Amino acid sequence: MKIEFDKSLVTGNDMIDGQHKELIGKIDGLMTCCEQGGGKIEAIKVLDYLADYTEFHFGEEEKLQEEVSYPAIEGHKEKHAEFKKAVEELHEMLIEEEGPSEAFVAAVQKNVVDWLFDHIKNMDQALAAYVQEKADK
Repeated sequence: MKIEFDKSLVTGNDMIDGQHKELIGKIDGLMTCCEQGGGKIEAIKVLDYLADYTEFHFGEEEKLQEEVSYPAIEGHKEKHAEFKKAVEELHEMLIEEEGPSEAFVAAVQKNVVDWLFDHIKNMDQALAAYVQEKADK
């Protein structure tokens, strides 16, 4: 299953959109690794990179929110913490298993892909609109 950045995920903020493209590309790499029978070590490496990039991206988004005094920053940070915890749990799941199982792939779909797409379409698009509104004043 190909995971792609499409127009429904565009926020209109170049920094956020560029990082989302990178993040979604990493998630697609993880799913491809799992679907093509990639081993446990390869899947862990991809998941580790995803965790590192997520940490970077969320930090950049939160810095932007602080710069513009975004009123919903605390809720946004809480959602980011949820995602980080989900990635940690996936890492633990992968370590405990022989390799990427069907259950692991289903968990990635639900807790990473579906979560991220919903987060982008709701919270990140609202953030980008707020940033643009502040810039237009």
